[in-house]
Amino acid sequence: MTVTQRHRFFVFVTLGLLSAIGPFSIDMYLPGFDAIAASLDTTVAHIQLSLTSFFIGIASGQIIYGPLLDRFGRKAPLIVGLVIYILASISCALTNSADHLIAYRFVQALGSCGGMVASRAMVRDFFGPTESAKVFSMLMLVIGISPILAPTVGSFVMAHWDWHGIFVVLALITTGILAAVVFFLPESQGPNPAMSLMPRPITQSYWQVFRNRQFITYAFAGGLASSGLYAYLAGSPYVMINLYGLDESQYGLVFALIASALITASQLNRYLLTKYSSEQIAKIALIVQSSIGLLLLGLCLAGYINLFVMVALIFLFLGSQGFVFPNTSALALGPFSKLAGSASALLGSLQMACGALSSGLVSYYHNGTTVPMAAVMAGCASLAMLILAVNSLRPSDNHQGRSHR
Repeated sequence: MTVTQRHRFFVFVTLGLLSAIGPFSIDMYLPGFDAIAASLDTTVAHIQLSLTSFFIGIASGQIIYGPLLDRFGRKAPLIVGLVIYILASISCALTNSADHLIAYRFVQALGSCGGMVASRAMVRDFFGPTESAKVFSMLMLVIGISPILAPTVGSFVMAHWDWHGIFVVLALITTGILAAVVFFLPESQGPNPAMSLMPRPITQSYWQVFRNRQFITYAFAGGLASSGLYAYLAGSPYVMINLYGLDESQYGLVFALIASALITASQLNRYLLTKYSSEQIAKIALIVQSSIGLLLLGLCLAGYINLFVMVALIFLFLGSQGFVFPNTSALALGPFSKLAGSASALLGSLQMACGALSSGLVSYYHNGTTVPMAAVMAGCASLAMLILAVNSLRPSDNHQGRSHR
């Protein structure tokens, strides 16, 4: 389905907001980790598990949404997911148990991934494979604003209320997005009664996506590169606040500065796409990202690093991600049309599974230094670059770039 010029801007904004629900849910409560731990009489490491459970929920939930989006159209499953998210957010706000918070965050993630899967599939529906990379770059503008606004909003809520209010605000924001989806967002693909929801056909659909070489190469490369970002999200509260002595407001400002690298790079990517292919941009960006990650790790291991150098290197690391995400996402989804929902779900699931693993590794190897965060960031970027390098050495197959119907 094509979208008219008149509705184009609104579609961009709505899809961007849907994509940003997950990141906003992560970033907004990061400044409150210490306060949440104190309130619930537990440790910061225990509260970090609520971040890991959120990643696990997104990774597993997207697999569920893929077939539903292909069978019932995009909007109906999306609306159900948003309602689940709102109810889970209210539950998080009312809880007084760390273990319950971890469980509710998992359910909250199940709801949020409806927006993430649907937004990617609708980009493919509305704009096709050729324009998708540019559209994903524009969505990164909206997604990239969330790390700037979310910690600031979270700190403001903490200052005037307490950490419970963070989840109330998340519920209110998502209620507004739900209203926009219900009343204004056009349906990009209607129901397909021929699409079976029985286990075997669903498995066959996912296998058809998974065995496509172009999909698997760019899904894993993009997913591993994104994992470096999630390692930073998991480790940065301790590194910036406990090791470098920033208060919550200062941490929010540093977080915003680093996040601006994502926004700037993703918009520059739109210009570069007029001169270079997505494959070329992704490859160069991963070389740069892995090099910066290894430099960061080396300095952390040697002890020759301060706050300024740490922030500068992470700024460049996440700036590289602004080039990686739009291009690897567009390349991974490019071969698919009718299976766009399943492909989007599998793409997001692989990315978030990598994110859950990376954030879990940062927490598991927490030793009171900057090394665990830096090591996971460097390892993720280096593995992503290695995947593209190995793929470039293999002869092309006949299926790459073919549209699966």
